[in-house]
Amino acid sequence: MSLLSKLCLAAGISAGLSMGTASAQEAAVNDPYQWLEAVTDDKALDWVRTQNAKAEAELAATPEFKQLESDLLAIYDSDDKIPVAYKQGEWYYNFWRDRNHERGIWRRTTLEEYRKPQPKWETVLDLDALNKAEGENWVWHGASCLRPAYTRCLIALSRGGADADVTREFDVSTKSWVDGGFFRDEAKGGLGWIDQDNVYVYTDFGDGSLTSSGYPRIVKQLARGQSMDQATLVYEGKPDDMYIAAMRDDTPGFERDFVSRTLAFYNDELYLRGADGQLTKVDAPNSANKSVHHDWLMLELREAWNVGGRDYPAGSLLVTKFDDFMAGKREFEALFEPTETTSLAGAIWTKHHLVLNVLEDVKNTLTVLTPGADGWARSALAGVPELGTVAVTAVDSDESDAVWMTVTDYLTPSTLMLAEVGSDKAPDILKTMPAFFDASTHEVEQHFATSKDGTRVPYFLVRPKNMQLDGSNPTLLYGYGGFEISLTPGYSGGVGKGWLEKGGVYAVANIRGGGEYGPRWHQAALKQNRHKAYEDFAAVAQDMIDRKITSPAHLGIRGGSNGGLLTGNMLTQYPELFGAVVIQVPLLDMQRYHQLLAGASWMAEYGNPDKPEEWEFIRTFSPYHLFDPAKDYPPTLILTSTRDDRVHPGHARKMMARMSEAGKDVRYYENIEGGHGGAANNRQQAHMDALYLTFLWQQLGK
Repeated sequence: MSLLSKLCLAAGISAGLSMGTASAQEAAVNDPYQWLEAVTDDKALDWVRTQNAKAEAELAATPEFKQLESDLLAIYDSDDKIPVAYKQGEWYYNFWRDRNHERGIWRRTTLEEYRKPQPKWETVLDLDALNKAEGENWVWHGASCLRPAYTRCLIALSRGGADADVTREFDVSTKSWVDGGFFRDEAKGGLGWIDQDNVYVYTDFGDGSLTSSGYPRIVKQLARGQSMDQATLVYEGKPDDMYIAAMRDDTPGFERDFVSRTLAFYNDELYLRGADGQLTKVDAPNSANKSVHHDWLMLELREAWNVGGRDYPAGSLLVTKFDDFMAGKREFEALFEPTETTSLAGAIWTKHHLVLNVLEDVKNTLTVLTPGADGWARSALAGVPELGTVAVTAVDSDESDAVWMTVTDYLTPSTLMLAEVGSDKAPDILKTMPAFFDASTHEVEQHFATSKDGTRVPYFLVRPKNMQLDGSNPTLLYGYGGFEISLTPGYSGGVGKGWLEKGGVYAVANIRGGGEYGPRWHQAALKQNRHKAYEDFAAVAQDMIDRKITSPAHLGIRGGSNGGLLTGNMLTQYPELFGAVVIQVPLLDMQRYHQLLAGASWMAEYGNPDKPEEWEFIRTFSPYHLFDPAKDYPPTLILTSTRDDRVHPGHARKMMARMSEAGKDVRYYENIEGGHGGAANNRQQAHMDALYLTFLWQQLGK
């Protein structure tokens, strides 16, 4: 039960410095752009506005841009999108944004009504109205409601889309905030229900209460009516931990309390909290993803483990009875073991079954497992597309075997179905998203490139059916390659409308660092092996060039966050391969990344630049330091957000300043709101997307 298992992640050095042994501090020279790290400093923001104006003048002034932005906004605001719902009690809730609800409404309906083409929704909370009344710019971060009545809810709201948020208690029955109710001030962290009069709180309690990553280091139990300083200490982590949290599993008959200590990504400890407040460690490997459902403990291994006289490879899924494990027994059932071409994409419980979602060469297969007296029976779920993506989530794992099943691919709008696991009945098709672009001209293929070390690297290609293999096709290559995140096919109305419909080729690279082949694929590109992710991406680009799908003059790339680090390294290490580069909300200064916002939490991925032996390899993938004023680089667009409090906007700002001063072909746009996603509402998203798509067409469509 790793609460953060998917946490979504000195000075400059001269370009000509020798690559000899040196620590980050020893290698440091004066960084003339470090002042741009002052996020809201007037001088820095004036610089931002100047850069924004230049980019707007170049990219956003044409009628074509205005039309594209309008088309994208119509897609993002469309009332025909699938309203994804989740069940709480008898109600099905959804958060919705459109042209009439810019910040969104939290609403609910019944299942009977939800099945209809145009359900009638009851608005529970209107964020636009709330912002107007309070003079705020709240962005929705979610709601947690207390069973069994589900009337009291803890609602998280973020100013401008930042990771930091506030939590406020809300009464659904009266549709109003609870006077004197539970409240957590703005910080990274959260509140979680214990019962109606008690919550767990992990947040900024003042000096020394945060980790070096800027996340909670302390969790307390807060009773109704208490002030924060009266709350009872539950657990206190160490300053160099990543994140401390606690939660209650309130499943009837299986009520348990847990404390999670996350030391780093994919490195956490889970503790069972007794009625007396004592903590007992769930003594499984720190690297394993640990989850508890009813009487089962489930472990997803990220490292090989010898236990109970057996060896289990990394990527395996093990189960055992939770109480037996806590009593010292170590007898497991291996429900999944990976092969060279398979990995576990997910495992979800229903009341009586476990559904495994397995990727085989980045294509989904679903298997139903049912525990019984003679072990686990297996059966298949049919109807999985060859090159599509199937996502399965439980409707209510405590009460039924119903699951939501979503099917999609690059050219097929998403379809939402309601299926009954263990039943012979065909799934009910509830909603189908309309086509937002003409996909009839394109088709999807999967290819494999060969990386520098001989590794087979898959990639998806969405291409016009009549494509000529003459190297002239404008092509956009997307990648990420980090934190064990898999890139699987999905429908994007924006990419379809702004790129495919205009005749473009779209490719997605499944490079190492991701999770497409499980933990081994991720771990193959950690720290000193980071270069393998970049070699993989370059190999995919070269493969498309060799096939004459495209050529460097017509090949553009895009990536954000860790993917921005990827495209930053493509820019600085492989500039000859590309005709345009888009770098979004990126990490770029890898000498100071661990000192900026949440950066310290990613050292398990990249390394610690304060250690000389680690800075030695980190500097080889730090674009800010690899940039050479004497080299030629392809045209570049850098996009970020002022309100991104995860990846510091200073990375993007400083890279822009360095490239601009050297006279390179670079432009920059920073959204003043937006958080790590880059945009806080559909209008901002449409504007940002229209900017990068317009830029790519200008550069690659010649």
